[in-house]
Formats: sequence, C-alpha cells, structure tokens
Amino acid sequence: MRLTPTERDRLLLFSAAELARRRRAAGVLLNVPEATALIADEVCEVARRGERHADAVRLGQSVLTAAEVLPEVPYVVRSVAVEAVFTDGSRLVVIPEPFGPLPERDDMPGSVITAESPVSPPRDLATVDVLNTASVVISVTSHFHFFEANARLRFSRATAYGRHLDVPAGTHVRFEPGTTTTVALAPIRGGRVVVGFAGLVDGPLDEPGIRETALSRAHEWGFLDTDHEGTVDPESAAARATAAARAVTR
Repeated sequence: MRLTPTERDRLLLFSAAELARRRRAAGVLLNVPEATALIADEVCEVARRGERHADAVRLGQSVLTAAEVLPEVPYVVRSVAVEAVFTDGSRLVVIPEPFGPLPERDDMPGSVITAESPVSPPRDLATVDVLNTASVVISVTSHFHFFEANARLRFSRATAYGRHLDVPAGTHVRFEPGTTTTVALAPIRGGRVVVGFAGLVDGPLDEPGIRETALSRAHEWGFLDTDHEGTVDPESAAARATAAARAVTR
C-alpha cells in the first residue's frame, strides 16, 4: 500500500484519536495530545463526509468538554488547527476555544507571573493614529519597520521612522478597514539597520540624510502620510515596493 506523507500523517492522527476514544470510554481524563488528536480527527471526518467548513468548526467546538480532560488541558489547548480535505480541496480549519470560554486563573500552565517592579526602564515611546483606507484588514507584525507599513495606512510617517510596534515579539496588530487605531511605537534597537520591508531605507537608519531621502521616496511612491498630501495612487506604491524587495534579494 503506497501512501503519501499526508496520508501517513492522517493515519497517525487517527491512531492517536482512537487511543483517546478508548481512554475516554474507560473514564480516563485526556491529556493535551489526546484531546488535540481527538478534536482534529473529528474535524477531518466531517470534511471527508462532504460537509462545510463552518460545520467542521462547529463540531470541533463540541467534541469534548472540560470535564473529560485533565484540569490543565483547556488552558493549554486554546485552539486546534488542522488541514482537512473538503470536497473542494484542502483547507485549514481552526477551532477556537474548543472547551468554551474559561475563567482566568493564575495557577495554570502558561500563566504569566509579573514582577512587582518593571523589568525594563520606561522606553522612548511615540504614538500615532493609523487610518486604514483600504477595503480589507491590514496586519502589521511586531518588528516591522512601521514607517514602511502598507501604503494604504495613513499616519505620520516621520513619527514612525526608525520604530516598530510596541507589542510582544511575534504578535501583530490588525487595522480594520475604514477605522482609526492608535498604536505605540518603540525605537528599533541594536545596530539600527533595516533591509527589505518596502525598500524605502535599505541601510542604516541614522546615516546622514537617509531619513529625508526615505520620506521623499515614500511620498513619491504614494505612501499615505498625515503630514503630506500626496497625489500618487497607493496602488503604485505597492508595485514599487514589490519591485524594490525583489531587487534586494537578487
């Protein structure tokens, strides 16, 4: 029997889920791998039967209750994601809060115990009001050079120069269409060299004249700026930024 890597993964998931079913039937409280496998397997089966993506999500949230797993499990398994094969192809199914809303506790795995005093001294933060003029959500990650963020975001580009979002590393901020969001920006640390992004800087941030050149380039390419009334269509900015990014990687 010849199996693709995806098919082998599916059988592994099924085996773990079957073990979880047997233990649940025997009254054993499930652990993290067992609970995750059981939920994911049920979702895959819903997809295999030809049901819709929404049906798979709905069923995934009803497979287990908090009473059927170890006390810590609902606080660890905050979501379950699995690639399921539907009639129209493979699609990612994410099950949020598979055990329903949970009361917050400070004695569960992953709990954050903060120090009595700040670990780091206060930083030089700046705030900007960001208006998303696009028709879709725009997300910006934690360490993206915010000055070079999406051309359809209107904010003070000069204020954002040399800064990134003041959010935990690896997270992001969503900017909803047509809404204004206020964000805090922290200075980029270390050697303060940025390469790539939208191609507006591509070098040391503090080199003489580079800030003025980058601002001029942003305005020329159509990046929206509350401090500048531009006439260039932001669509052209996206094309220019893509071309610049390709040039950097050559």
